[in-house]
Amino acid sequence: MVSSLLKIDDLRVHFEIKTGARWFKPETEIVRAVDGISFSLKAAETLGIVGESGCGKSTLARAILGLVRPTGGRIVWMGESLHDLTEDQMRGKRKELQMIFQDPLGSLDPRMTVGQIVGEPLKNFFPSMSRLQIRERVAGMLKMVGLLPEQINRYPHEFSGGQCQRIGIARALIVNPRLVVCDEPVSALDVSIQAQIINLLKDLQKKLRLSLIFIAHDLSVVRHVSDRVLIMYLGKIMELADRDTIYHHPRHPYTRALIQSVPIPDPEAERLRTRTTLGGELPSPANPPSGCVFRTRCPHAIDACAKQVPALEAVSNEDEENSGRHQVACIRQQELNN
Repeated sequence: MVSSLLKIDDLRVHFEIKTGARWFKPETEIVRAVDGISFSLKAAETLGIVGESGCGKSTLARAILGLVRPTGGRIVWMGESLHDLTEDQMRGKRKELQMIFQDPLGSLDPRMTVGQIVGEPLKNFFPSMSRLQIRERVAGMLKMVGLLPEQINRYPHEFSGGQCQRIGIARALIVNPRLVVCDEPVSALDVSIQAQIINLLKDLQKKLRLSLIFIAHDLSVVRHVSDRVLIMYLGKIMELADRDTIYHHPRHPYTRALIQSVPIPDPEAERLRTRTTLGGELPSPANPPSGCVFRTRCPHAIDACAKQVPALEAVSNEDEENSGRHQVACIRQQELNN
């Protein structure tokens, strides 16, 4: 019996880019978009992945789905290595691995009706289904995501942003996948609509027993949907723990800074609380800092941080129920949290 639905082991995705003038011996740089990521995902579990723009979240998602070829490491899906599959074999796995995109309207073909958009995966994976069967299945799925079956012949431009994202969710779920990767699915929506989409995803996950990877740069959004949270920075994992541990017992300075950047609804409490301000900008993944990649912006960095690459290690704390699943990549984490 497979304990983990998905297992990622030392995954790396590097890209070669040319720099300098083309006519004068251009040099090649290596962009380390994903650099040694390891984690596992259980059935019906939601893993939130959080980090600043450019940290490698979307590249990681596309590598998991086979849309980007990894440079190294392994992706094991239900006990089977996806790296060992041929293109035809991987195509057969597509119905088990689906994706919801960031831009609701941009991810939908404006020339196709809603019925055609949502029904297209059924034609690809179940060619024996009749047109009537597909139409009935699509109508049922539209109802499940909060749309009217009567809207099946409308085009994407006739819907709001939130409704377009519901169409994208319906398209992803129509083939009954086991894992759905949500790549910042609410970042382009209004706050009130964000809550509706998040609640819809939670309800669908419970009803269909889906596993979700929920990517975002907003910790307040991830908090409501995730069982565990993975903090990424410059292609590496900084901290990985269950949701409550991340929010109540964060150990990595970067995690603390992200949490403190989330506004508090109470104006008085927001004015009085202390913040950890990160200086500088995210370094280039083509030229990452030596040692700990976060050290150039870390308020607690010391000389040793430039020399030693921190391993992602399990930490223990008597106040944490799931301490064995709490992992931090910081050589000073024990010192800073005592």
